[in-house]
Amino acid sequence: MKKFFCLILLVSILPVLVTCKHVDMVAQVAAEAELIDQHTANTISLTARAFEAATERITPDQEYFIGRAVAANILSTYRIWNGSPALTNYLNLICAAIVVNSPQPSLYNGYHVVILDTNEINAFATSGGHIFITRGLIDAAKSEEALAGVIAHEIAHIQLKHGINAIKTNRVTEALLLTATAGIGAITGMDTEELTDILNESVGEIMQTMVNSGYSKEQEFEADTAAMYLMVSAGYDPSGLIDMLTILNTGSARSSRFNRTHPSPVQRIYFANRAIQRLEVADTVPIRQQRFDTIINPRVSQY
Repeated sequence: MKKFFCLILLVSILPVLVTCKHVDMVAQVAAEAELIDQHTANTISLTARAFEAATERITPDQEYFIGRAVAANILSTYRIWNGSPALTNYLNLICAAIVVNSPQPSLYNGYHVVILDTNEINAFATSGGHIFITRGLIDAAKSEEALAGVIAHEIAHIQLKHGINAIKTNRVTEALLLTATAGIGAITGMDTEELTDILNESVGEIMQTMVNSGYSKEQEFEADTAAMYLMVSAGYDPSGLIDMLTILNTGSARSSRFNRTHPSPVQRIYFANRAIQRLEVADTVPIRQQRFDTIINPRVSQY
């Protein structure tokens, strides 16, 4: 019991200790004084390293590899549609036009748009720059502005680091869980390897949560606003995003998976209309509409 209370005391001071080295020192001193055993001291050191990992800056290459893991998760559910290389290229050109004047024009491995082979209406983006748009969403779009709105929204998620922030939050949560489990381990005899397994096993669950649960309402509204600014910077009419949201609020689109992982289109349209009042852009829609019709109409006739 004495050892358990000493462990709780040591764990409680972890947040105020500056580095993992300090935690190791305290833990080892306590072990030498036989206040806790060596196993418990090592567990405390492991917990400290988890806290340190939870607060460290994630580098661009780490963002890419995390994003690639999320992308692999998405592609375990959906297949990439390669039915029209011209359409895929078209979406990537829209993406390139949007990011070139954005706050983050380049990523570790760039931005890449692919089409998912499903009639579902949805879109995803990972921190690695992977942007996935379903055939169903493309079919629902009525203009290049609408497609640009969707792509800009996903780019905004990437540049605002919503995915990475979710990972960081969960990493902190895991560190806290590990800390709590360390106390249990002192009682049950759980070893360091088992504690590490608990931490690692949750990684896949975090990736799945990002795809299935969606971002918070606040993050979605933030991404919508950022998307409209990105569109204006690229010369697009930001009302294209509102057009797309209006489509998502009608007919079968209303019950789509997209609306199950996003705030209601009505809410998003309300906030988008407020933001758009601060934006101005020249009307060049007719120029792009012809391009949109040339790419999209031949494809639509295939169905």
